[in-house]
Amino acid sequence: MISLSLAEVETLVGGRLHDVPDPQARITGPVVIDSRKVTPGALFAALRGERADGHDFAAQAVADGAVAVLAVRPVGVPAVVVEDVTVALGRLAAGVVRRLPAAVVGVTGSSGKTSTKDLIAQLLRRLGPTVAPPGSYNNEQGLPLTVLSADAGTRYLVLEYGARGAGHITYLTGIARPRVGVVLNVGTAHLGEFGSREAIAAAKGELVEALAEDGLAVLNADDPLVAGMAARTRARVVTFGESARADVRAEEVTLDEQARAAFTLRTPDGSARVQLRLHGEHQVGNALAAACVAREFGMSVEETAVALSEATAVSRWRMEVTERPDGVTVVNDAYNANPDSVRAALKALVAMARGRRTWAVLGQMAELGDASGEEHDAIGRLAVRLDVNRLVVVGQQAARIHAGAKLEGSWGEESVFVPDAEAAVELLHRELRPGDVVLIKASRAAGLERIAEALLADQPEVSR
Repeated sequence: MISLSLAEVETLVGGRLHDVPDPQARITGPVVIDSRKVTPGALFAALRGERADGHDFAAQAVADGAVAVLAVRPVGVPAVVVEDVTVALGRLAAGVVRRLPAAVVGVTGSSGKTSTKDLIAQLLRRLGPTVAPPGSYNNEQGLPLTVLSADAGTRYLVLEYGARGAGHITYLTGIARPRVGVVLNVGTAHLGEFGSREAIAAAKGELVEALAEDGLAVLNADDPLVAGMAARTRARVVTFGESARADVRAEEVTLDEQARAAFTLRTPDGSARVQLRLHGEHQVGNALAAACVAREFGMSVEETAVALSEATAVSRWRMEVTERPDGVTVVNDAYNANPDSVRAALKALVAMARGRRTWAVLGQMAELGDASGEEHDAIGRLAVRLDVNRLVVVGQQAARIHAGAKLEGSWGEESVFVPDAEAAVELLHRELRPGDVVLIKASRAAGLERIAEALLADQPEVSR
């Protein structure tokens, strides 16, 4: 973070100093919410979690080098006392971002935010110092923490803006207003909270509403609900997609044996060939969105094509492909799941199989509300239509996937329901054959990454 005195922090967050002998003592290290990550000069934000209260670790944090603690009550060590630590983090980040020279790039969408954020960051790092969040830091705590990790040398700040309800993105843009706003898609993630795709679109569109007139909205031309957001922004608009009407588009898309897409990147400034290292045809749209951002900051189409072709997966458990010595390929896509991302993952599984036996190990898709049963059923039916060889459905909350598969086709042992991850591992250890391709995907709460870890345990991994 940029260096701030405790007196400056007090003013920015609207708090009061307590047990602070020197208000001019400066924060020179990071802002952290995990006391184990305290380093000299840090500010420790004492959040209350389900399992622990950060206030209980305040004294140890200061002993380990924290200059002070952001807290809701006096803690016996130097503290900035506030009414709400999460709100204070947002206020601190808002104050800091105004002092930064960085251009803020915001990304939202029902799926693909993290992969696209990672691509954008890899491209922009070729232009200058860039800060982007690890994984999916896209809420009222994660976004401020990302902002606070930037410093005076940061040129680009790439942020995810998540939403679980109306007004959430508006709140986040109040902390860090983007110069460039990217909207990827409007799907069915969090349908339970929003009630309809139109309501989801209304929430995602808050990102482009926050843009200034000299900003840029990057919109998916292939998604009508996203394309329609052009009417909701004062900013310039650039569209991406595979349709002829997109300003930046992909043509001549092909997939190799690992379901990695190659395509011609066509822009108003020229075209160049791209060969992605990322798995799944759905990564094409993410790459196009990243290309739009890079173009805005002056990267040529040739440079962009090279950068996209060299970009790698950064965040864990997102189409993470590993081949075991016996030829079994494990696709760990277990970080999260919604109907759109599961469909994309299943298609990628089939594309990369190339005649090999395919396994789809699927768990629940959370936060779908009243549509949950129908959406899980549809995924099971899709697995049959795509001719996935074996379907393993994990956990009672995902049972409708198994039911849908059974109803769609005359499947016998091709679809199996198991109660938990341990049972799935036992089945896979028993029945996997050399050369099989195994996709593992579910919402984060299901914890199915444990299955991938078990399949790769004690195996020398060959990442691809």
